[in-house]
Amino acid sequence: MKDVFIQGPIDPEMIAGSVAAHQKKKHIGAHHLFLGQVRADEMQGSRVKAIEYSAQKEIANRVIHEIREEAFERFELCCLHVYHSLGKVEAGSICFFVFVSSGHRHKSREALGFLVDAIKARAPIFGKEILEDGNHQWKTNK
Repeated sequence: MKDVFIQGPIDPEMIAGSVAAHQKKKHIGAHHLFLGQVRADEMQGSRVKAIEYSAQKEIANRVIHEIREEAFERFELCCLHVYHSLGKVEAGSICFFVFVSSGHRHKSREALGFLVDAIKARAPIFGKEILEDGNHQWKTNK
């Protein structure tokens, strides 16, 4: 079972490298990716300057593994990668990366939506929004 967690923000170079590596796989006809970025939302009269992510890592990795397996069964995928940040991630930085490949675009597009929604709903990953005024609040997924 793969550890999906990366300390700090997800490096755009890693994302580009992942896409480039899949060009050698000639049976793939479509890639879809999701990049979750920390927003500088206004909260309680202040702005979010960062999110500090924590997780129940062992449980979260197991849940995400189960979601991945379900996606492979349902959507005829060729490749699937999931990464999520832990620790502090500044506003504007990438914190969640899902990369899906399949023979045809319809399957990878459907799988991507399923994966992002299922991970956000089921994996025990928590975000503490750090506000510019020094206060914080716990993030809730909508």
